Amino acid sequence: MKTLENWCLLSCDECSVTLLVESRHTLSIEALDSARFRVRLRKDGQWRLGRSWTVAPEGPLPREGRARDARDGFTCPAADVTQADDRITIATDRLRAIIRTPLQICWQAMMDGQWRDVAQDRPTGAYMLGRRDHRNAHFLNRHRNECVFGLGEKAGLLERSGRRYEMRNLDAMGYDAQTTDPLYKHIPFTLTRTPDAGSFSLFYDTLAGCWFDLGNELDNYHAPYRSFRAEDGDLDYYFTWAPDMLALVKAQQQLTGGMAFPPRWSLGYSGSTMAYTDAPDAQVQMLGFLDALHTHDIPCDSFHLSSGYTSIDGKRYVFNWNTDKFPDIAGFTRAYADAGIHIIANIKPCLLQDHPRYDDVAGQGLFIRDSDTGAPELSMFWDAKGSHLDFTNPDTLDWWQGNVTTALLDQGLDSTWNDNNEFEVWDHHAQCHGFGEPIDMGLIRPLHALLMSQASETAQKAHAPDKRPYLITRAGCAGLQRHAQTWTGDNRTSWDSLRWNIRMGLGMALSGISNIGHDVGGFAGPQPDGELLLRWVQNGIFHPRFVIHSWNDDGSVTEPWTHPDMLPLIRDAFALRYRLLPYMYTCLWQAVSRGEPMLRPTFLDHEDDPECLADTDDFMLGRDLLVANVVEAGVKNRRVYLPRNATGWWDFHAGTWHPGGQWLDLAVTLDSIPLFVRAGAVLPLARHGARSDEAASVAAVFPARDQGVYVSEGYDDGGDNADALSGNHCVTRFELSCDGAELALAVTLSGQRAFAPETLLLALPETAPFPVRIGGKAVSHGQSFSIRD
Repeated sequence: MKTLENWCLLSCDECSVTLLVESRHTLSIEALDSARFRVRLRKDGQWRLGRSWTVAPEGPLPREGRARDARDGFTCPAADVTQADDRITIATDRLRAIIRTPLQICWQAMMDGQWRDVAQDRPTGAYMLGRRDHRNAHFLNRHRNECVFGLGEKAGLLERSGRRYEMRNLDAMGYDAQTTDPLYKHIPFTLTRTPDAGSFSLFYDTLAGCWFDLGNELDNYHAPYRSFRAEDGDLDYYFTWAPDMLALVKAQQQLTGGMAFPPRWSLGYSGSTMAYTDAPDAQVQMLGFLDALHTHDIPCDSFHLSSGYTSIDGKRYVFNWNTDKFPDIAGFTRAYADAGIHIIANIKPCLLQDHPRYDDVAGQGLFIRDSDTGAPELSMFWDAKGSHLDFTNPDTLDWWQGNVTTALLDQGLDSTWNDNNEFEVWDHHAQCHGFGEPIDMGLIRPLHALLMSQASETAQKAHAPDKRPYLITRAGCAGLQRHAQTWTGDNRTSWDSLRWNIRMGLGMALSGISNIGHDVGGFAGPQPDGELLLRWVQNGIFHPRFVIHSWNDDGSVTEPWTHPDMLPLIRDAFALRYRLLPYMYTCLWQAVSRGEPMLRPTFLDHEDDPECLADTDDFMLGRDLLVANVVEAGVKNRRVYLPRNATGWWDFHAGTWHPGGQWLDLAVTLDSIPLFVRAGAVLPLARHGARSDEAASVAAVFPARDQGVYVSEGYDDGGDNADALSGNHCVTRFELSCDGAELALAVTLSGQRAFAPETLLLALPETAPFPVRIGGKAVSHGQSFSIRD
């Protein structure tokens, strides 16, 4: 690659400037919003790939993508452009870019009435381009006290400084959650907290393989720096500034298309294991699961149906039902429907060479094509070779959607599990249809997983247009959250996985993808012992995706009842999950409608508390619940830090209040699930906690001791109605006022849907200091009050 240094002004318009670089390339800097700019470098003035599938500020995109030059969805404010001898400045009222020679950009933000330095390109070489190829690189100065987060699903510490990461989707089964890299997803996004100038994010709109070095690399000829390098594609990035990191997280979700709103039942427990569908009597095993749920008194809303249902002699053949294993498909799906359990069917995007329909699909030209021969590419896939479907071909999308419908939806299964979609096709120049404009595979590998999920979603919506679909994907790129839920892949059973998966999930949440979870109990490796399974369940209940899923080395199955001595405590954890489900559903709605991440590092809501920036096992569920699970073996004590805030924290279980900004040493036993509530919050809870469709029937009030007014919400709808976001829902607004001597709770309803219960039960901590008045009437703990008064 060659370093780019020389430039001159080529043109400008109301919100952008374009430079001519090295007399042949163009570099444009655009003000898209008052605090978001875009920088796009075009080799020889041309795009390598002129479309984007990740940037979608107005919501989901057509399958053909979006023109890179499009400005739809941005305000594009008029920018002030000034030019001096060696620099150009383009500025809005909140952010400005100063372009200097040699080519570099200094970013400044308006804070407290003055411009402050936020970020600086490396002055000794900031931009590089390949001379004979399309490699590209971007370098920035690295500051000692900055904290870097993001990059989606990555192993190790949540704070990323000092390490190197690669974006290259891999099927990393049994990974080490502390060290393995790369993993399943491609999220080239970082957010950086500066010591005194707010925070900024960088999103590189590329689908090519790329690397982030955040201080691992040192070079004597340069001051400390960080870098982004891509093996192909275009250097096209978005620079966003905000005074706090939460605003950047919300902005990234909005930039990449928002978030899908799955049905309420997706928050219930989902069973799964490969052992059932791999067994020769798979249907018997699956029906036995229903009996076991009843026997062991375990609530369940769905089942992830592993790919064994498609097998022939141990190999997987997508959309092929093994009728020896499932002799009565209709009877099987009817039994699950009668039990109120949704089936989520595993599907894979690669056809093995001996797939019964391989020749037909090849004849239709639906596979990615080998770069040398033009024949269907062949790659390793599940112990044999196969060809990957080309999801940039409209005919492939139609074929896929038709098979999702006929092989699954028409058979009584209503959801899809889009799995093994890393698309490990290592022929970089393998040809994809590109919707009529052929594209090299190496430019768009993770796009196929996104389009696969979008195609499955399209089929599900067409099949049940009045219902909100649920689907899940393992791999993908930025924007996957607008179609599907995801999880951290095939983790390994260990205490380390339990701890480090928490950070992996928070990394995704910080990157705009918070509807996530982990395989509870571990997928690969040994079966978890009783204590590990219990602690993993106690952690899993606080994640949007709550699934026990296993492929244990010894062929055993991990289920809630695997260790009978732990079953009563596991039941207690399940009951807590279902009690909290109205609150979690509210968090889901807030994530979809406002971009509020469901899972949050403690610093996201307490950025002014330096203690919260330290590494921790703790996290927030929504803005009101602080989760401090026990994630180490055999411990008798759990040390918890309560973030500094104005109201303090209530122990959810003990009903005791504690001021924020302090450490607590908790004695813990196997039944301990440490959980704290922000004082001033009102939580909508289910009274019994036995079903996912149980509406909120409890208003749990956690008073603040100081004077003030505190607002909380509860959300409800039909559970899966497609018009929920159009107004067919009910929002309950709780306004809690405290004058230091008495609490007043005002409850108001909005939306087109009636609130289900006539009354709510008031719940207060036992040590709550004040009486509560609702509508002028005193109401005590355990009393019901009318929601309509």
